[in-house]
Amino acid sequence: MKYLLGTDIGTSGTKTILMDTEGKLIAKHLVEYDVLTPRPLWAEQWPKVWLDAAFASIRETVKKSGVAKEDISGLAVSGLYGGSGIPLDKDMKPVRPCLIWMDRRAQEESDWVLSHIGEEKLLEITQNGADPYYGYTKMLWIKNHEPENWEKTELFLPPNDYVIYHLTGQIAIDYSSAGNIGGIFDMRTRTWSEEMMEAMGIPMEKMPQNIVESTDIVGGLTKEAAQDLGLMEGMPVIAGGIDCGAANIGLGVLESGIYAAAIGTSMCAALISDQPVKGNGLIVWPYLYDAKNLSYYFAGGATAGAIVKWFRNTFAEEEMRAEAEGRGNAYDFLNRQAEKIPAGSEGLVVLPYFMGERSPVWDSDAKGTIVGLSLTHTKGHVYRAFLEAVAYSLRDAMEATNENLGEYILLAGGVTKSQVWRHIFADVTGYPVVCPKQDVEANMGDVILAGIGTGILSYEKVKKWQVLDEMILPDAKNHEKYNEYFKLYHSIYQNLKEDMKKLTKLAE
Repeated sequence: MKYLLGTDIGTSGTKTILMDTEGKLIAKHLVEYDVLTPRPLWAEQWPKVWLDAAFASIRETVKKSGVAKEDISGLAVSGLYGGSGIPLDKDMKPVRPCLIWMDRRAQEESDWVLSHIGEEKLLEITQNGADPYYGYTKMLWIKNHEPENWEKTELFLPPNDYVIYHLTGQIAIDYSSAGNIGGIFDMRTRTWSEEMMEAMGIPMEKMPQNIVESTDIVGGLTKEAAQDLGLMEGMPVIAGGIDCGAANIGLGVLESGIYAAAIGTSMCAALISDQPVKGNGLIVWPYLYDAKNLSYYFAGGATAGAIVKWFRNTFAEEEMRAEAEGRGNAYDFLNRQAEKIPAGSEGLVVLPYFMGERSPVWDSDAKGTIVGLSLTHTKGHVYRAFLEAVAYSLRDAMEATNENLGEYILLAGGVTKSQVWRHIFADVTGYPVVCPKQDVEANMGDVILAGIGTGILSYEKVKKWQVLDEMILPDAKNHEKYNEYFKLYHSIYQNLKEDMKKLTKLAE
């Protein structure tokens, strides 16, 4: 039996799993960490956090598995969308923390792009717009606000590719990571756009020139890395890509026409298509499989699991204490409370815009909001309203796609552990929901990419893996009720939009 490793570098933790070639999970290990938020709407991380966590999670997974290193045939690494990418100097040392996807400081740069280059030209070449979400606007922020760091920066490298460099000594970037930078990547030719880079003043040499498929072998494990991790020197390391795309691969999405949502700290809900999708305000990049032909058209919340974690950490002291005492999981306690509350949380609506919002809202000033509170509402009511808010965000993304999404939607990520949340997603969207059986998220996709990249797995074999759980059907009465709440979800934001902008200015 041969085995494969998959490592996913997330916003709040890095996890590695080891599976056999029949899709059986053998071992896993998670290392958690935090995001630096030095100012409101700023979000950054030092790459050493990712590097240390990746090495620790791989090392511990191999150790836990008891599998002989000779039988481990490959590793693929996916990662969070690293925004600007890690700014590295001539010695491949980080110049400053990486401005990750969540960071929204580059509003002036986004406005400059729209006024000097124009949205029409941007969309024509890149199929993406201008917003602080995109990596190229974050690069421009560094250029404008930290010229000394800009001068020191020789190369911008995404988180997973930075880890791969330390594993193999090789520099590369996969198509999904390159495309997700936006504005400087030509989606028509699947390469860097000289025209856009010249217009923005971003030198070509600051970007990796070796653009590869997510199934390509970037290099072999170095002697030093192999000794550290307990693996064979020269073991193939596969490119991987953006984590939400890897989650779709883990769900078995290897062809056009499937809609899937990967919901972790944030939410990426996407239609995979080999044809242009005329959605509203979607983000587009090459998919992690057959990147020259398949594209990932997505919208989704900047905060999804993040706001639920925030609620737990801020308001669930009793449940957290019970978990610390070994009496159960804090989320399980909260979910049991939420199950008792009817659809709509008896008049509560939460807007999940705790870090502004990206596609399809595109508003850096959008604020997290709770509307409808009364003295009769309990912790369970508010918690359920937070779960419903993420489901409303998913429905918003689905409707923005403006396409036939098929007979059901696929959901992956930590949210799938909650049965009550699965039902809420089905009831709010009106679509049957299918989730993976195993809680491996993007890691399953990494294993598949590693298997395809090394030739150990095939498309046909992966499709036979039994990875999906039973379908959750929407409740017709709940869906009808949620239709009205969803209208309010939209109108509340529109009515408060200008006040939210004023709050931003007051906070400054």
